[in-house]
Amino acid sequence: MPREFKYRGYSANDLVNMPYDQLFQILPSRARRSLNRLGSEMNPGKKVLFEKLKLERETTKTHDRDTVILPFMIGKKLSVYTGKEFVQIEIKPEMIGHYLGEYVSPIKKVVHGTPGIGASRSSLYVPLK
Repeated sequence: MPREFKYRGYSANDLVNMPYDQLFQILPSRARRSLNRLGSEMNPGKKVLFEKLKLERETTKTHDRDTVILPFMIGKKLSVYTGKEFVQIEIKPEMIGHYLGEYVSPIKKVVHGTPGIGASRSSLYVPLK
């Protein structure tokens, strides 16, 4: 039997139906501070993102990596920009209180090819064919 998800003692359904004032009290301090600042001076990008997510769109593209994941986002698909491409993620209950940028890394592993001719001193004396 799978375990039911609980965030600080509340189930996912409780979190979705919870008023924002009470939700903000159980979030970590950094997320709480970020969300409290949204009330007075909401970034137009975040406002548009929240409206698009509430409209039940299939996949929403965003550049806002510093958006806190809230309970109404559970089950939605987002494409978050890494600086080069959009990477699609699906919001799960375990992600509540974290930022979108934590799940999409802008840094890729560098994969080098084999060295070419002239790359080292010894390769200068290797006949080509």
